[in-house]
Amino acid sequence: MGRRRTAREYALQILFQQEFSNLDTADALRRFWQDKSPTSDVLDYTERLVSGIISRLEAIDEVVQSYSENWRISRMAVVDRNILRLAAFEMLHEEHIAPAVIINEALEIAKKFSSDKGALFINGILDAVGRNIDRLRKEMKERNNDGSEGQRSDEGHDPS
Repeated sequence: MGRRRTAREYALQILFQQEFSNLDTADALRRFWQDKSPTSDVLDYTERLVSGIISRLEAIDEVVQSYSENWRISRMAVVDRNILRLAAFEMLHEEHIAPAVIINEALEIAKKFSSDKGALFINGILDAVGRNIDRLRKEMKERNNDGSEGQRSDEGHDPS
């Protein structure tokens, strides 16, 4: 398995853990790394993903919600919700990675951590996000330039 896939899987596990704990991001990361010895690039990319997602959670959830017909974010399976967040973050903010690659990675992770139905659900939403990625990136940049999408602390944040 590649280093980026490993980082994505670790990020998913950390996001999942945060759904059920009151740990802030720094504590969640510290606790997660206690029994692991990742390479520096895996550690760096994992932390970049987790921190990026948490700091932009509201905007990412809005994007995912806008393409998930009849499904509120809070009603999605925890694993599926966090795979969607992970892939949406990468599609919006890691512009050097092709959306098709991100979608494929998300589906491979879904096959490992979710169900067949979950993978189909994730594919449908991410395919729609991918078809609209240029517009979504532009909107995200405008939102960031307006200052309405600034970094925020997740201290005591309940992401559910």
